[in-house]
Amino acid sequence: MRLLAVRRESIESRDAHVLIMALNAELAHRYPEPGANHFHLDVEEVLPGRGAFVIARAEQRLPIGCGAIRRMDPATAEIKRMYVVPQRRSMGVGRAILEKLEHVALELAVSRIVLETGERQPEAIALYEHCGYVRIPLFGEYADSPLSICMEKSLARAK
Repeated sequence: MRLLAVRRESIESRDAHVLIMALNAELAHRYPEPGANHFHLDVEEVLPGRGAFVIARAEQRLPIGCGAIRRMDPATAEIKRMYVVPQRRSMGVGRAILEKLEHVALELAVSRIVLETGERQPEAIALYEHCGYVRIPLFGEYADSPLSICMEKSLARAK
């Protein structure tokens, strides 16, 4: 995609709010079951040194996607809130967001990235697998979620 920029931005910005609300609406539509969605991410978790929230912008102004990463422990970070507006999917935006978040993971000096996605998101699963993520047992708040798929990528292998 021409003129795509992915940068750290405040999770409290208006653009972040709009993107997160669109993500939440899409997830609620795909997973209407009670307790099927895991939206938890605190502002403190994406502060410099602990994580990051990024927004992808087309032509450096139009917000078209977002993602976050948060350190879980000294060795592990988790990808959260990955979203690309439907009309910009399959154009490399998700991959660009993921690459930026992986760069932040390296800055955080973690050796492993984990994430959760849902079984009703085949496009997300395909992106993660294409980028080297492999399925792992469910973890943390997702341990009892029958619709969740957890994945990981070792940064040691990725170097």
